[in-house]
Amino acid sequence: MRMLSDKERQKYEAAREAGLMDKLMQVGWAGLSAAESGRIGGKMGARRRKQRKD
Repeated sequence: MRMLSDKERQKYEAAREAGLMDKLMQVGWAGLSAAESGRIGGKMGARRRKQRKD
């Protein structure tokens, strides 16, 4: 098993926080709707902005 990059780790963490981990494991990234992908991206962006602010 390969190691995940920091960005990949953040994506999985955001998916977990959004409650999408089960669906992600079943259908993969391509199986998520645009709204679900956007929710993950929004969580990642918010976390990045918070880190820059701190």
